[in-house]
Amino acid sequence: MQSCHGVGKSFLAATMAAWWVDTHDPSETMVVTTAPSLDQVHAILWEEIRGIHSRAGLPGVVQRTDRWLVGDRLVGMGRKPPDHSESAFQGMHRKYVLVILDEACGIPEWLWTAVETITTADTCRILAIGNPDDPNSHFKHVCEHSRATAWESYKISAFDSPNFTDEEVPDDLRQLLTTKTWVEDRKKEWGEDNPLYVAKVLGEFPSDHPWSVVRLTDVYSCRLEQVRSKEELVPVELGIDVGGGGDETIIRERRGMKAGREWRETSDLPERISRMALHAINATGATSVKVDSNGIGFGVVGELRNLKELGHHEARVYGVNVSEKARRPDQYYNLRSQLWWDCGRLAAEQRAFDLSEIENADATVAQLLEPRYEFDLKGRIKVEPKDDIRKRLGRSPDNADALLLAYFQPIAFATEWFEHLTMQRAA
Repeated sequence: MQSCHGVGKSFLAATMAAWWVDTHDPSETMVVTTAPSLDQVHAILWEEIRGIHSRAGLPGVVQRTDRWLVGDRLVGMGRKPPDHSESAFQGMHRKYVLVILDEACGIPEWLWTAVETITTADTCRILAIGNPDDPNSHFKHVCEHSRATAWESYKISAFDSPNFTDEEVPDDLRQLLTTKTWVEDRKKEWGEDNPLYVAKVLGEFPSDHPWSVVRLTDVYSCRLEQVRSKEELVPVELGIDVGGGGDETIIRERRGMKAGREWRETSDLPERISRMALHAINATGATSVKVDSNGIGFGVVGELRNLKELGHHEARVYGVNVSEKARRPDQYYNLRSQLWWDCGRLAAEQRAFDLSEIENADATVAQLLEPRYEFDLKGRIKVEPKDDIRKRLGRSPDNADALLLAYFQPIAFATEWFEHLTMQRAA
């Protein structure tokens, strides 16, 4: 079942799990649930199962370890299997097996195969649910080829919700479902053509625009839960996209590969923005700050450097003028183009940044997917200017720009520029 955001698919799956256990002989029954991350297993689906079990007075006990016991018989379990283990579900053969694949876009193909090996009886079933986020997932293949297989496929959009169809439902339930206000806000913030709107509102699998700088498929992989070592969580750095003319100033934290917190300010006063930046530096322990130095940003760079001289922080402060020449001017139209390509497209392709715990995730990802690129008369990559994006969409990708600045490496870019000049002179 491919579904939009907020129509109760996890509750539906939990209800089905409870019904399955309640209506079958415990000695012949098993419910197995899995999802890409432990939080999705424990804090979402099994939390719903625990609630239903308690309210309905169902048999047995549902443990906090996501195991359901009836007497001494295990009848249900939730688990996130290892990333690569085709034997993850071997040995779970019962007459009545129900497998629930939650957030099915993130379930690898080998796990679908493993699940099918324990549901070979005619009395077994598999339920796969999720937002259709990844157009390259096996979930999409199953949904779109259901007529040629044993699967039944269903699609639910926000406009199928009772809040849009005016079906009679209890008021307390209606308040939990996707609202018209939420959909309208997403339409304004993301736009109807944005892949996030297509997936989370329409409940359809989106496709990448052929000229998108950053591609949805790559970003989706970066949003999956990833375990990071301590070495991968340093250095701590900040990217600051300074707003002007009504745009917000956005500060984005990154800890090594992992993107984190965000601070926002609507003021265009350098001294006020620098105070917010100082707060973010002190809160994160950042050792480096990269500031968009165009316009008002030039003043912010100066304020932050003055604050450092006065002993208020120890972070290095870099001004980044994205309208300047690229460090590889034979390949990129300007520094903005190189920034978006290297720190956006290539980093997403290589999963060089981790968006699994990023604050304000959907808005930032939606903006990452907006800019287009073209080739100029010299064959160089030219990323759509910010002003052109604002004219086309009526909004600016400030959150995305701050994210890319957080991952930008000024010293590496400077070294690359020096090497380019040296090669030119030698030629």
